[in-house]
Amino acid sequence: MDCFQHRLSFATPHATDDDTDTIPYITLMCGQTLLPKMELVAATQPLLLSYLLLILSSFCAYSEALSMSKEIYGIKNSGWKAPQWNWGYAVGTGHDCAAICRRQYATASARIDLVNNLLEPAADNDSRKPGNFEEVKLVLALAWQRGRWDGSDGGPGGYGDVLATMAEAAFYEEGSEEECARRLIQDMSDPERFALLEPSGDEDQAMKSLRENAGDDADFARRRCSGLVLKAMGFIEKGL
Repeated sequence: MDCFQHRLSFATPHATDDDTDTIPYITLMCGQTLLPKMELVAATQPLLLSYLLLILSSFCAYSEALSMSKEIYGIKNSGWKAPQWNWGYAVGTGHDCAAICRRQYATASARIDLVNNLLEPAADNDSRKPGNFEEVKLVLALAWQRGRWDGSDGGPGGYGDVLATMAEAAFYEEGSEEECARRLIQDMSDPERFALLEPSGDEDQAMKSLRENAGDDADFARRRCSGLVLKAMGFIEKGL
């Protein structure tokens, strides 16, 4: 029976000859059962604990859903898995977010700040910029999309393939956030693919180190990886 259907009322049995033996009672109305207060508390404690755990679990799941939101720039129904995203089309939330993103990084100084923030993420996850990694994925997608025209995406076998996978909204979107992050790192840090960008020696060594030891912080690693890719493909100079 649902615990919220229980009605409890306090009652005291008739006093005995020895008033010191009088014990407060509780009447459990659902079964018309008269139980001493302490016995009832002991009997219902596991049930109450179960419901508290259920409420806590639901709250945690809700909080996690909010923190893992795939929406970008507060645009409702945005994100790679949203039906309204319509990547590559002139109508859709993908188009709306792309317009905001291009304005956001229209200047070289804004692009420098982004790349620096990605190459050196804050130790505290909540202090990392941009706060929502979905924005970084959108920047990457727009840079790779632009790169198809000038070859800065690496050409055949390059980051256009990563963009195609991203647009399918499965490999980098389904599973835990850490699983998705490590899949993206795996594809972006691929040595043959990264070499197509003709990175500098320092960039190549940094990516090699990241590839060999991504560490326990997947978000930290995917940000550094994204920064290395954007820098190597000339994002700061060329923009979106």
